[in-house]
Amino acid sequence: MLACLRSASLVGIDAVPVQIEIDVSFGLPSFTVIGLPDTTVRESRDRVRAAIRNSGFDFPAHRITVNLAPADVRKAGSSFDLPIALGLLAVTGPLTRRDSPDTIVLGELSLDGAINGIRGALPVALAARHHGVRRVLLPPQNAAEAELVDGIEVRIARSLTEAVDALNNPDHAALPPPPPAPPCLWESDLDLKDIRGQAFARRALEVAAAGGHNLLLIGPPGSGKTMIARRLPGILPPLTREEALETMAVHSVAGTLSPGTGVLAERPFRAPHHTSSSIALVGGGSGPRPGEISLAHNGVLFLDELPEFPRRVLEVLRQPLEDARVTVARATRTATFPSRFLLIAAMNPCPCGVRGDDRRRCECTPLDVDRYGQRLSGPLRDRIDLVVEVPAVPVSAISDGADGEATAVVRSRVLAARDRQLTRYGRGSTSTNARARGRAFVEASALDEAGRSVLRAAAERLGLSARAYERTVRVARTVADLAGSAHVCVEHVAEALQYRMRQ
Repeated sequence: MLACLRSASLVGIDAVPVQIEIDVSFGLPSFTVIGLPDTTVRESRDRVRAAIRNSGFDFPAHRITVNLAPADVRKAGSSFDLPIALGLLAVTGPLTRRDSPDTIVLGELSLDGAINGIRGALPVALAARHHGVRRVLLPPQNAAEAELVDGIEVRIARSLTEAVDALNNPDHAALPPPPPAPPCLWESDLDLKDIRGQAFARRALEVAAAGGHNLLLIGPPGSGKTMIARRLPGILPPLTREEALETMAVHSVAGTLSPGTGVLAERPFRAPHHTSSSIALVGGGSGPRPGEISLAHNGVLFLDELPEFPRRVLEVLRQPLEDARVTVARATRTATFPSRFLLIAAMNPCPCGVRGDDRRRCECTPLDVDRYGQRLSGPLRDRIDLVVEVPAVPVSAISDGADGEATAVVRSRVLAARDRQLTRYGRGSTSTNARARGRAFVEASALDEAGRSVLRAAAERLGLSARAYERTVRVARTVADLAGSAHVCVEHVAEALQYRMRQ
């Protein structure tokens, strides 16, 4: 006796449809799962057996073989529990539809027959649409993310009994609950008006947001570096639907997407601790999972106390910063995760942290300061477009100073600059000055004679590399966009060079 259902297996942030074939034959009772299952899939035998019995169904006392095809794709996770159980019930009788090629089934089973949520439902729904499958049956916890995919009919089941009824009577299968209310625009208590003083750092933050440029803040403890960094998401443009789906797919695979989440409106902000390992930062593990740089996809990655990160951890950022993706290779599989993020980092000027603060005396020697700065390699510094000193703010400026510009005001200028770039480059992963490629960028970033002369002299004096030279031009193009200028002039180049002087 043979039954067949369809599920899906995650590969990176993609999903591959998996045919689940179940054979029940006479012989000594046994339960075997084949087709490169991992430990979680092999353990499904016990969950499936208990769930079937506790749901009031008979478990066959025969030789059972479950084949997960294609056999050369590693199967991982608990989402195969439900389709395996349904396949067995199709063989023994309660499930009358022994083959459901139009439906992908997902779900983790509890021992009492209840169905729990799984990770990766959104990529599975995207894969179902790509392969022409029109229906997905899954736990209610995952319905909201699956419904984001157009052209897919989503049905839910809370228990094994409900799942059997849903497949026996597809037209009467339970519909998911109403989707959550549409997200509103960014609303946060973190407003730029709370930052008093620090005009140069605020301007650099605006330039970084407008062009998608990486930013490093250098200043003593308590000068407001973290306060400034945490206000960056508030001035970034909202996620487009395509960006939201990309971002949610990564978080769905990582298991960090909250149940019932609708379309994301806020860009992710990730701030890993400086004790994080390279695997935690870029992803990996025996079954590759997304790291912090992928969880920050289409958002902001904030690295506080940058020199305290081990140097080998920081060096793994170099390739993702250029390619906007990271490929993790393991013996059994290779996974590619997206990692297009805006990097903002903060560090002290010296080991004791008070160098340059007139109110306190620095005890560090010049050698100590050099060693501290050399924890960041030259190639990594080259990939940071804006380097800004954040000096200590006098107490009088905090207690008596006026509020700075509000987030809404700065955000309006950033959105206007982003609209100019969108018109120039078109929508996509290269729609900002920091990542633009091709003839459109070359034509838009052409410098006048005065600008070329200033930049050439500065490049020779500062010893800028070819990459640093190009990135300075990109920053100048962003400054021009903020000014509403169609051309990059000498004053835009001069401002862009200010952000390179500290390097």
